[in-house]
Amino acid sequence: MATRLSTCSSSSTSFPPSSFKNQTPRLIKFITLLRESHSSRWVSQIPLRIPARKHFQLKSSNGHPLNAVSFNDAGNTLGQEYTESRGKAFPISDSENVASNLSITVVGASGDLSKKKIFPALFALYYEDCLPENFMVFGYARTQMTDEELRNMISGTLTCRIDQRENCEDKMDQFLKRCFYHAGQYNSEEDFAELNSKMIEKEAGSKSNRLFYLSIPPNIFVDVVRCASVKASSANGWTRVIVEKPFGRDSESSAELTKCLKQYLAEDQIFRIDHYLGKELVENLSVLRFSNLVFEPVWSRNYIRNVQLIFSEDFGTEGRGGYFDKYGIIRDIMQNHLLQILALFAMETPVSLDAEDIRNEKVKVLRSMRPLLLEDVVIGQYKGHSKGSKLYPAYIDDPTVPKDSLTPTFAAAALFIDNARWDGVPFLMKAGKALHTKRAEIRVQFRHVPGNLYKRNFGTDLDKATNELVLRVQPDEAIYLKINNKVPGLGMRLDRSDLNLLYRSRYPKEIPDAYERLLLDAIEGERRLFIRSDELDAAWSLFTPLLKELEQKKIVPELYPYGSRGPVGPHYLAAKHNVRWGDLSDD
Repeated sequence: MATRLSTCSSSSTSFPPSSFKNQTPRLIKFITLLRESHSSRWVSQIPLRIPARKHFQLKSSNGHPLNAVSFNDAGNTLGQEYTESRGKAFPISDSENVASNLSITVVGASGDLSKKKIFPALFALYYEDCLPENFMVFGYARTQMTDEELRNMISGTLTCRIDQRENCEDKMDQFLKRCFYHAGQYNSEEDFAELNSKMIEKEAGSKSNRLFYLSIPPNIFVDVVRCASVKASSANGWTRVIVEKPFGRDSESSAELTKCLKQYLAEDQIFRIDHYLGKELVENLSVLRFSNLVFEPVWSRNYIRNVQLIFSEDFGTEGRGGYFDKYGIIRDIMQNHLLQILALFAMETPVSLDAEDIRNEKVKVLRSMRPLLLEDVVIGQYKGHSKGSKLYPAYIDDPTVPKDSLTPTFAAAALFIDNARWDGVPFLMKAGKALHTKRAEIRVQFRHVPGNLYKRNFGTDLDKATNELVLRVQPDEAIYLKINNKVPGLGMRLDRSDLNLLYRSRYPKEIPDAYERLLLDAIEGERRLFIRSDELDAAWSLFTPLLKELEQKKIVPELYPYGSRGPVGPHYLAAKHNVRWGDLSDD
């Protein structure tokens, strides 16, 4: 049964809608007056920061300069004057020019995600001077802990993987000194009021911006947002909330969650994070397509035969079986990670790189997708397997999983987009746990060359002559194109070779973790890589009928051995659509 959120009405107290919505700062009011007097079309919000740090010379993930003020008025030089003089174009008083504080609160600070991903990502941003001068990090959870105990807990997960290594220990010490902890209940306004008092004390009366990262189970999202909204939101700056998946279990629970969150937050304050959208190769997908003339003309049904989105892990649930059993691989991977990548891949050219323009195009793709039929889906579940002297457990061997569980740990599906560009092109998804390798990639198989002069050299297997573009998201990030060429020699022998961009060879600098990019974007207010509520609705509308049918009919998953390539069913599914999975050879 779907988990229902009753926390919308968990308190009898009535609160004004969107308590996080703050009063407009004086600077924004001043800019508004300037806008009216100069007939400027729009002015973006200016985060008040110290401009001397390295971060302010970087670009956010949409390619625009960070903290830039945009004046979209032809002939208006006011924006240029601001950029060149670093803010001297406006006669701002000293009191208004005070640097703002940034307070980042990790709710659920004692959990694995916080320790392994969020705190290390924040340290990496600090190490590269990507955080403002005045920032603090607060951990909040039910576990009783002191500031020093929090610092000891996270210090073991911080790594110096950036180029400059000589001052790493000093940087760690400086970062840890900015980390504080407050223990409290997730539904206690009093505890959040105490957290607020601690934050005000550290902020020392300056303008404060606050970011809350909810690294907690979804059934307590709304309690935390309610308490933070009423007792710990910023009084004179912005407040934003990052929400981790899952965003519900189906259309109904997702819509209820969104409705409850919007009692206290505006849509532009909610940052629904999908960390796969922050991965380097996913980021590069639109660059590859829209900035290379060679790809855009062939990016359609006229040249592309099928698209495959493949995700595999070489480990099982490993202690997370109780959580995973409530959701399964379709909700955990396909409905969010893979579907978001599909939308980015298939969308039309957006009007601009602005977040709303890109997300508008993604929503159009999702709304154009054909309803998923049970006959176009295969599910599986891994079983125990022994290899040599090592015994690998079955999914139901996990003590937190019911012995009669039908939850799929593997799924494959064929999806179709009913629009002019992609009509008839199968988009095949495949995701699973406890498989033979760890992999995430996008494979684009092009059509056969009509009247190929060299078809005799390929025999009856025309798939060998198919060009294929592969974007390997992880591990060993790479982009490569499979082409046909002649083997050197006197005879006419053809070979299939790769034009290969291996990231570790071309770019020796280590690639930032996805959480670093997404945290930085949330701080900057860049929403392009976060999921909008209508995107979420469209995604759940596609998968909810299928999930309900699987559960109501109690479809039994096909068993496959731990460490194998998965069940046999996906090969029949691919053959049904005249497709061969591209990952059959370990290239």
